[in-house]
Amino acid sequence: MSTMDVAAGAIRRDETVEIVLLLAFAGGYIDAYTWIIHGVMANAQTANVIFLWVYAMAGDWIKAIHFVPPILAFTVGIVIAAWLRRVAGERASVLSVLVEIVFLIVIGILHNRVPDLAGTLGISMVAAMQSAIFIRVEGAACSTVMITGNMRQTVENIFAVVYGGAPLGALRKSVIFFALCAVFGCGAAAGAFATKAIPNVALGIPVVALLIVLLRCEVTPREAVA
Repeated sequence: MSTMDVAAGAIRRDETVEIVLLLAFAGGYIDAYTWIIHGVMANAQTANVIFLWVYAMAGDWIKAIHFVPPILAFTVGIVIAAWLRRVAGERASVLSVLVEIVFLIVIGILHNRVPDLAGTLGISMVAAMQSAIFIRVEGAACSTVMITGNMRQTVENIFAVVYGGAPLGALRKSVIFFALCAVFGCGAAAGAFATKAIPNVALGIPVVALLIVLLRCEVTPREAVA
């Protein structure tokens, strides 16, 4: 299904609005956490690459190298996600959420014991898996770990509605993509607050969100859309 035309057929349960919004909240939260705790982005590898080359061109190789591990870990996460899709098919989404939950729990428990590098690697890897597995909402391409594409889709669909001649479902699409941007921002705000206020248990909040995603993926049948 390539559009959000609700008459198109069944919606995959891992593409429902509820699940994608929960993942966007977790994505924003984790990015804020890793930036505050580790000084890198778990999801936004564009920022990591920019910082890498800014510091490298300034000759500050110590700071530049700091941004290499999350980029490599993100790459490994993408490979794992591709392997899961190949061997598990539709179960890949459930398995990726399970892996993400386990990693976040382990990192949260070992927060005061593992070096910063270990936490960055683990979080970046599971962030990559989420970005590679959950790539659609109701059949339309989206992102749960950054807002650039979602913002573009919001503006494009609003323009189409205002200008006239918008395809069926354009207004609904704009609302959903705006909600993704807003929820991602709320997740980042919550992550920043919790990381400062309760750093030792801060990762428990996205774990709760992911547990809800896991339960919804497991118990919610595919929605037959009339």
